[in-house]
Amino acid sequence: MVKQITSSKTNTMETKDKTVITVESTVNAPVEKVWGYFTKPEHITKWNNASADWHTPSAKNDLRVGGNFLYRMEAKDGSFGFDFGGTYDEVKNGELIEYTIGDGRKVKVNFTGEGNKTKVTENFEAENMNSIELQKTGWQAILDNFKRYTESN
Repeated sequence: MVKQITSSKTNTMETKDKTVITVESTVNAPVEKVWGYFTKPEHITKWNNASADWHTPSAKNDLRVGGNFLYRMEAKDGSFGFDFGGTYDEVKNGELIEYTIGDGRKVKVNFTGEGNKTKVTENFEAENMNSIELQKTGWQAILDNFKRYTESN
């Protein structure tokens, strides 16, 4: 049995084994710009945070099948931080990124360009330490921050 919960920007799909959460945003920019801002470390460090009190002081990205990425995410006050990293399973320039996070969860990011707009859809397997809603809210906040950054630069 598959259960799907949908709201305006996010939805959750539960299966017997894993819960996959979807977040999405339409960015007012062509897919080439969106792809570059999403994948280049000099941009990732500018948008990869869920709230103003967090930041990503460093990002490394070897965007190719088998390549690795590593983003250091920290509270600006230094109270907490963690590394977010993984390995790319599939990369189709301007269209698709699939990767496995260090804890084994899978993520799929689709880029759908239509003129000067690009829809970015992220599907990720939920972890079991935080609520589904908290994970959905956090990933959506990061994607919304990406949209704001990309549109204003």
